[in-house]
Amino acid sequence: MKALVYTGPEQVRFTDVPDPIPEEGEALLKVDAVGICGSDMHAFLGHDDRRPAPLILGHEVAGTIAEGLGAGDRVVVNPLVTCGDCDHCREGHTNLCPSREIISMPPREGGFAGLLRMPRKNLHTIPVDFPAEKAALTEPIACGLHAIKLAEKACRKPLASCRAVVLGGGAIGLGAALVLVANGIREVFIAETNAARHASLRKAGSFSIFNPIEYDGPAPGSVEIVVDAFGGAVTRKAASALVSPGGVIVHIGLAEAEGGLDIRRMTLQEITFIGTYTYTADDFGETLAAMIEGKLGSLDWAEARPLQEGQQAFIDVLEGRAAAPKLILRP
Repeated sequence: MKALVYTGPEQVRFTDVPDPIPEEGEALLKVDAVGICGSDMHAFLGHDDRRPAPLILGHEVAGTIAEGLGAGDRVVVNPLVTCGDCDHCREGHTNLCPSREIISMPPREGGFAGLLRMPRKNLHTIPVDFPAEKAALTEPIACGLHAIKLAEKACRKPLASCRAVVLGGGAIGLGAALVLVANGIREVFIAETNAARHASLRKAGSFSIFNPIEYDGPAPGSVEIVVDAFGGAVTRKAASALVSPGGVIVHIGLAEAEGGLDIRRMTLQEITFIGTYTYTADDFGETLAAMIEGKLGSLDWAEARPLQEGQQAFIDVLEGRAAAPKLILRP
């Protein structure tokens, strides 16, 4: 099969690789659409030791079962493979499974390829008229939904009476913003430094979009919920300033490990900081259902490109030339 293989910093190569061989309990999928995630970008830059070259990246996958049971069924992939037997899995916190694996990270190759092997329990059927490019958005939006559910539990006010700001207008940040609006929050701000994305973000939902380089956005201490979808020192500093006393910061992004967080202000103002990783299996199914039912908008804000143009797609994201919040590659 053809695949887009990460071969070293800032290099992905469209080349021939062996077809994957499904193991017991797995299905072989023909990949129809796969998104470029921020974690793929970290690997592309050589910043992720968990994703060493050579490796097939990509975990935001929609496809079709290629053979055997269910052949022809259209599905979206939950890329997080868990044991199902540990305390975390039995309690429903599958994202905390100590033996979790995610495709695009050894030992599991990712979805930037013609074919993908995947446990059947990780496949969710999608309607015949639901486009693969939209289905591939389930994974990043589920990250946002999981974060908002955690914020709701920690928040001292009902979500509908809160103000919120999302730092980062990629698919995860936009997904979180869509979930916030779906939960009745009337005032949602999105901070995005790539001005080329602003039109797509405005089209996606009723948000207030601003460039934090040019405009400070909401007043300091004025929002109950801050979603940090970037996860760097600069956004943690901004989150620390923007959140109101008693408010909540949910931290999704993984750009940098250290710096920015104002621990003194968090202590004095009783601000809750929550690290949030991916989603539970239930979150994933809930997200897909909401998308299919139209609760999260039209979902027409992704741009699709052929898989063989992957190198240029990665460069366009890196250099801020991608106007869409998400680039989807099609094998």
